[in-house]
Amino acid sequence: MREKPTPLVLVDASSYLYRAFHALPPLANSRGEPTGAIHGVLTMLRRLLADLRPERIGVVFDAPGRTFRDDLFERYKAQRPPMPEALAAQVEPLLEAIEAMGLPLLRVPGVEADDVIGTLARRAAARGLDTVISTGDKDMAQLVGPHVTLVNTMTGTVLDAAGVEARFGVPPERIVDLLALMGDASDNIPGVPRWGPKTAARWLRHYGSLDALLAHADEIPGKAGESLRAHLDQLALSRELATIRRDLDLETDLDDLRPRPPDRGRLRAIYQRLELARLLRALEEEEGAPGDGAERAEAAPRAEVEVILDEAALARWLERLAAAELVAIDTETTSLDPLDARIVGLSFAVDETRAAYLPLGHDYADAPPQLPREAVLARLRPILEDPARPKLAHNLKYDLAVLWGAGIEPAGLAHDTMLQSYVLDAAAARHDLDTLALRHLGRRTTRYEEVAGKGAREIPFGQVRIEDAAPYAAEDAEVALALHRVLWPRLAAEPDLRRVYEEIEMPLVPVLARMERHGVLVDAALLRAQGEELAARLAELEREAHRLAGRPFNLNSPKQLQEILFGELGLPVRRRTPKGQPSTAEEALQELALDYPLPRVILEHRALAKLKGTYIDRLPERIHPRTGRVHTSYHQAGTATGRLASADPNLQNIPVRTPEGRRIRQAFIAPPGHLLLSADYSQIELRIMAHLSGDEGLLRAFAEGRDIHQATAAEVFGVAPEAVTPAQRRAAKAINFGLIYGMSAFGLARQLGIPREEAQAYIDRYFARYRGVAAFMERTREQARRDGYVTTLFGRRLHLPELRAASAARRAAAERAAINAPMQGTAADLIKRAMIAIDRWLRETGSGAHLILQVHDELVLEVPEAEVERVREAVVRCMREAGRLRVPLVVETGVGRNWDEAH
Repeated sequence: MREKPTPLVLVDASSYLYRAFHALPPLANSRGEPTGAIHGVLTMLRRLLADLRPERIGVVFDAPGRTFRDDLFERYKAQRPPMPEALAAQVEPLLEAIEAMGLPLLRVPGVEADDVIGTLARRAAARGLDTVISTGDKDMAQLVGPHVTLVNTMTGTVLDAAGVEARFGVPPERIVDLLALMGDASDNIPGVPRWGPKTAARWLRHYGSLDALLAHADEIPGKAGESLRAHLDQLALSRELATIRRDLDLETDLDDLRPRPPDRGRLRAIYQRLELARLLRALEEEEGAPGDGAERAEAAPRAEVEVILDEAALARWLERLAAAELVAIDTETTSLDPLDARIVGLSFAVDETRAAYLPLGHDYADAPPQLPREAVLARLRPILEDPARPKLAHNLKYDLAVLWGAGIEPAGLAHDTMLQSYVLDAAAARHDLDTLALRHLGRRTTRYEEVAGKGAREIPFGQVRIEDAAPYAAEDAEVALALHRVLWPRLAAEPDLRRVYEEIEMPLVPVLARMERHGVLVDAALLRAQGEELAARLAELEREAHRLAGRPFNLNSPKQLQEILFGELGLPVRRRTPKGQPSTAEEALQELALDYPLPRVILEHRALAKLKGTYIDRLPERIHPRTGRVHTSYHQAGTATGRLASADPNLQNIPVRTPEGRRIRQAFIAPPGHLLLSADYSQIELRIMAHLSGDEGLLRAFAEGRDIHQATAAEVFGVAPEAVTPAQRRAAKAINFGLIYGMSAFGLARQLGIPREEAQAYIDRYFARYRGVAAFMERTREQARRDGYVTTLFGRRLHLPELRAASAARRAAAERAAINAPMQGTAADLIKRAMIAIDRWLRETGSGAHLILQVHDELVLEVPEAEVERVREAVVRCMREAGRLRVPLVVETGVGRNWDEAH
């Protein structure tokens, strides 16, 4: 914080509005209204008020409508797209909030925010007042002078005159000349082609100014000189467009910019309506206290971090942990792989004022003595293993696995802030601690590379000095606790979401951790043999591709393939890239492969090369040297629909319908004395569709145990079930599954190889027969458009922000997703509930079986041979009882020595 207040702060709010919208993760309230840009700008303003304590402040936005620059140059900013709809919806609420904060707000028609800022900064300088301009816009560098500095609140950088020259290569008074020469693509200022920032700065330094440079234009050599001389006539316009005006006749006086006391009641109503929980909480903490709220928020103490290095400190913290209502914990380790991770330190937070770091494995040269690891862990074990003492972590599954590796069986695992965020808004792009801290707390956290380095300079965490490690590590626990206090009230206020969190996501954490720790057994020799066979087949396909092309070429080169297919062979262009080039992407080749042999060969080569590179070659490398098994990682917060994702390696995308994919599955084997048991929900999403739609035809077909595709074919084609042909059943199957995923008549026609009109007729007949499905789809679209989300049978909320997109194509895609999401999300909830139940049964009965894989609607277990039938019966029962539908839940099982046999 500055020692004395800043006389004047001018905020380039329009630039921050756009930057907050594009740079920060999307955020929306429960009604689907976008709020991310509002949150970002208001958080920035609060930080600015706390840091600078301005005596005067102006928050300046561009006014809607044309400006004098549009009159000077009709194409000025002409290439800019209109403001995104999701951003435009946030402007008025943001302006309302800024006014309620008591901050002077300026929007002057006919000019830009830059000109307003330039004029006010000049007036302040004339009075000897220092001005700080808060902006991320490089054009503002021309305003820097003895009384004017720039600060970029998002990056924390400050520019004075020396900083401007160091960054741009010219002093502030030459910035306009620089911009005139190099132009500005974002504003459509022409400039001089071939004159980038380095060229322009070099010649400006040489001649001193643009006017002097132009007087010597004939002396500039090479292409740069030719381009300059060819574009002399437009430089005057470019300079005028780039010049920020400082002589506006503004009605606003500098003394009009003194902030007023905030209208807390109005602010509270705005924050509540927008569901800005962090800002609302900060406001509530400020209620009733005198002075400026933002300043007090900055002055409020953060958690005091204590480093536990002696017995007295440990005893003190053991007492605090035992007495705390909720303990946030975090582990620092030697590896991101929990199987290999050894604890370097533990951090704890028990409230917003107290956090601790307990170093146990820092081993740099002059590291201070640390308490003995095993003895300390033994002292912590009673607290960590006590189910009556609730614990909290962010990404709890990792810390749980690490503590297991240290011989501790944690209990009382009450909360995971990553999963709280995920359940509240699964559509958000990220749920990591750093992103959530910025989004909900307005707080930039210390990143790992800031203390341990990055790339070749990265050091193990045990080599990080304790005085640097402690604030970083304790911050993780402290921030997780602060996030919990923001997220949990929102979650607890939504009964359905709370049930999803407490009954599905949290109980699943130890289940997944156990699966990851156990791993799967893989036959490396079998994979190597298959790899040799595939290598020979790939070579054969390459030779065939060269023969069909008439010459050798690189099959992995899109450019060469483009030349062969469309230039030399003259194949029709079915799809184009965003740059207008003929596409060689998979979908384009699939269309061509219907009629031409070379695209078919290319596609087969790509598919086999991907299998070989992704699985056959890589899986043996992923066998852990200590366990002899492959250990995947299940991501619980990785998909918008609630489905689990598998990574490092991904074991969920191994093909099941191709011979090569099935051979890979043959390499997943049972150990001696065991078998693999596969249990798969049959046609689960169609059954969920029948339940949700209540369509009598579908309900009856499933209740009677009929072949649903045959039943659909009989309805659509108007024939008796026994008269359905294989082709008709195949068409009905495509319709059944295609409609769930929003397939159009065009897509169905392409899949079945029939005319589009015939495909449309199939779809029309389907909806005529299954009117309940059509009504359900329309209800779902209407509800999604109204609420911005759809829900699963168990209450999981699936947000669809693209429903309000400006693009009609994106809105249509979101509506298709709205139809599928309840089915896919409900299927995900069912399999998760089944996994929890199966895991509970295995532990309660002391079975020697283990859950080892989850792939879409399938579970795979490793089972002692003597227990197979008992475990099979229990698994089927748990899966059937995972939810109650209006149709039977059917579970198909198989047993074998390997995964392919069992499936």
